[in-house]
Amino acid sequence: MTAVSKPSDDFVQQLAALSFDRAFNPYAEACPTHDEADAPAIRRRNLTLVLDAAITSGVESVWIARDLGYRGGRRTGLALTDDVHLGAHGNLYGSLPLMRATRGPAVGERTATVIWQVLTHLQRPIFLWNVFPLHPHERDDPMSNRCHTRAEREACRPLLLWLLETLNPRSVVAIGRDAQLALAELDFAADKVRHPSYGGQAEFISGAYAHYGQVPRPTPQTAELF
Repeated sequence: MTAVSKPSDDFVQQLAALSFDRAFNPYAEACPTHDEADAPAIRRRNLTLVLDAAITSGVESVWIARDLGYRGGRRTGLALTDDVHLGAHGNLYGSLPLMRATRGPAVGERTATVIWQVLTHLQRPIFLWNVFPLHPHERDDPMSNRCHTRAEREACRPLLLWLLETLNPRSVVAIGRDAQLALAELDFAADKVRHPSYGGQAEFISGAYAHYGQVPRPTPQTAELF
């Protein structure tokens, strides 16, 4: 029996086919230092599981940041998600069997930590994505982060448009100014919140809760921010 292709399959295949100078594609490439041999396939499966769940059950919001970080999405294949929070991401959609694609101890990322502190408390169907869905890095330094270029962003625009049109969320949240400007180019109305990096944790937390009409609930990790 021939397997029936899903819309998510084509999306992930297009994503895996992207190639740019000074950008790591976690859906097609394996890091020789940190990845398991089948890491790209694991990350494609992780994304497919989350995307299928989001399409099937529907989402309230899509949160969009700038691009994948070397301690987060480069390793997991999921935006704003590090090794440490793979389980939390799976639980957001009903215990999805997400897997690590990397070797050694689980690596955490500051941005992902703050993001998932808020998402865990909100407990709402929220899909996470990036304007540029790969990991851009400096030349000769793959474990670094740089901002993507306009050409890179424009090349990925059809994927972002398909995602927003397919998920049809009630709201779109732009995490940081770069994401807000990119969405404005597409004429998508987005509620901007501060990016949690570079001292923006408290503003991000307050803005994210305010978007849903809730008051921030400090945790032991974030209590000192308020």
